Amino acid sequence: MKTVLHINSSARLERSHTRYLSNLFVQEWRHLRPEDPVISRDIGTEPPPPVSESWIASAFTPPQHRTAPMLEALRLSDTLVDELVQADLIVLGAPMYNFGMPAQLKAYVDQIIRVGRTFALDVSNEKQPYRPLLTGKRMVVFTATGDAGYQAGGPLEHLNHLDPPLRTAFGVIGITEIDFVGVAYDEFPDDRIKRSLATAEAKVRQLAHDLTCIWTGNVPCFSRSSPVVST
Repeated sequence: MKTVLHINSSARLERSHTRYLSNLFVQEWRHLRPEDPVISRDIGTEPPPPVSESWIASAFTPPQHRTAPMLEALRLSDTLVDELVQADLIVLGAPMYNFGMPAQLKAYVDQIIRVGRTFALDVSNEKQPYRPLLTGKRMVVFTATGDAGYQAGGPLEHLNHLDPPLRTAFGVIGITEIDFVGVAYDEFPDDRIKRSLATAEAKVRQLAHDLTCIWTGNVPCFSRSSPVVST
C-alpha cells in the first residue's frame, strides 16, 4: 500500500480551484487504489502558527535535553512531520497569493523543515551542508493563478514565487520528484477559466493514472513519451 498525505492550503472553501483539483486527484487515486490510506490536513482552515522564539529554541535543543514546555512548543510540528514521514505521496493544493504561497502554507513549510527530523546539517561541509532525511516520496502540487503566463517561458514567469520556493523547500528535505498541474485565469469570468480548468482536469486524471503505473503497474499504461508535468 501507499499512504497519501492530502494537504489543502486555500483560505477559500467555496470556488477554490486548488481544492477542487487536489480533491479530484485523491478521488481518482482512491478509484485506482482503494486500499491506500489517505491522511487529510487542511491548513487553509486550520493554519499552523508561525514559528516563535520558543519554537526555535526548542527545535535546536537536542531531544534528550528538551523540557516539557519545549516538547509542547514542538507538538504540532512533530505531528506534521510524522504525517510526512508516513506518506509516500504528498498531494498539495497551493493557490498563488500575491505572486507567492499563502501565509498558512509558508507557516506549514517552516513547521516541517526541521533539523534532525527532515534534514541533517553538516556544518563542516561548506559546499553542501544539508542532507535530506526524507526519501522515496513523490509530490503533486495543484496551483491556481488569477491570470496566466506564470509557467516556464511565460511572460510572467519572473513573478512566479510559488513553484520555485516549493521545489526548494521540499527538495531540501528530500522530496524532489514533484509534478505541478495548474489552472490559470482564476479571476476571469469567461471561457478562459473554463478551458484552463478542463485542461487541468484531464491532466489530473492522467497524472493519477501515470503515477499508479509508475509505482505498481497494476493498471494498463497508455503509450506516452513522459509523465504529465505542468508548471
